[in-house]
Amino acid sequence: MALELRPNCECCDKDLPPESLAMICSFECTYCADCASTTLAGICPNCGGELVRRPIRPAAKLANNPASTKRVLKAEGCPPSRAA
Repeated sequence: MALELRPNCECCDKDLPPESLAMICSFECTYCADCASTTLAGICPNCGGELVRRPIRPAAKLANNPASTKRVLKAEGCPPSRAA
């Protein structure tokens, strides 16, 4: 099963195309690099897991394995990390 490659940051709703730098946890919660490093301090607010760089799917593979179009967004935004 391939990664979903979600299209947006769950905190700020910034678009995250498949080739962009995005951060994910083991449950595929997805954040832009800015939110992941500043607001969240590298910790997923949903599961408490580590946020790591999302792999970039080669363009040739996107035709048969497209990125998700389902946007996930925390209505209240992301709280600052308590890990800091």
